[in-house]
Amino acid sequence: MSDTFSPDDVKFMQLALELAAKGQYTTTPNPSVGCVLVKNGEIVGKGFHFKAGQPHAERVALADAGEKAKDATAYVTLEPCSHYGRTPPCALGLIEAGVSRVVAAMADPNPQVAGKGLKMLADAGIPGAVNLLNEQAEVLNKGFLKRMRTGKPYVQLKLAMSLDGRTAMASGESKWITGAAARADVQKMRAKATALLSTSATVLADDPSLNVRWNQFPDDLKAEYAEDTVRQPIRIILDSKNRVQPNHQLFHTHSPVWLVGSIPRDMSLFPDFCEQMLLPENYDFDLLMTELGKRQVNSIWVEAGANLAGSLIEQHAVDELIIYVAPKLLEITVEDYANSRI
Repeated sequence: MSDTFSPDDVKFMQLALELAAKGQYTTTPNPSVGCVLVKNGEIVGKGFHFKAGQPHAERVALADAGEKAKDATAYVTLEPCSHYGRTPPCALGLIEAGVSRVVAAMADPNPQVAGKGLKMLADAGIPGAVNLLNEQAEVLNKGFLKRMRTGKPYVQLKLAMSLDGRTAMASGESKWITGAAARADVQKMRAKATALLSTSATVLADDPSLNVRWNQFPDDLKAEYAEDTVRQPIRIILDSKNRVQPNHQLFHTHSPVWLVGSIPRDMSLFPDFCEQMLLPENYDFDLLMTELGKRQVNSIWVEAGANLAGSLIEQHAVDELIIYVAPKLLEITVEDYANSRI
């Protein structure tokens, strides 16, 4: 397979990546993928994967191009799939449409694909090239790619702190530290994540909903997405002592809630979208992440206090730190500051 690319190849793959990014709030557990079909230097079809179970990017682009897809070059941000799932193989669709060349930003590490899509195309006489703007493609699907490679989700830990490094008042009281811009960014990050991880301590202290709040969603994204198309994350709550109760705000919105613990409890009082995830007593985060990977959780956005943050970091369970720093000092004494863990 050729690894030499022209300026036009780069231009059209960049467009495919921009299209793929449109699916990052809707596609999980599937990857975000974009596709552009080009013939004689002109775009004849384009598309992106919007949601699991709906047509993949290549199929959307082929439908957009119609008969013009014949002899076109397909630029796709991830190797075309070669297996039957909820949709037919995209590699087969490209073959049937008569494309003349396929350029993929990167190979798909999914064991069901893993080079098989490119091989299917090659066996049909369609030349392929791979690894064009692959670093951008990696960033776009870092959750999906980590799960495919390791069986575990990509973990982002969010911390908000004041200039003096505090994440809460000296009394332990939680309060807004950052401003509206940071809160809008948090809503965006929540919407990108497959799941949001927190603790029963946070639920009891703050009674949060831990959902994507449309009224705080960035205005540019509101213009691009309908409210009902932006997916809500699964809320995963570490609740070893079964302290979370059905009257908490968590259960006033209908995205799934998974209560993680080791002591079975009566779940009949909880809504149908809530379940208990039982793990052995004294489980570690490696086991938790492995189990979440089995449940097709690509990425986790962590919102909790210093104890969970510290434990995740100590157990090397964090892939990325997202730190919001506000230009203010919290109300603490010199003694409190000196004794601070942060």
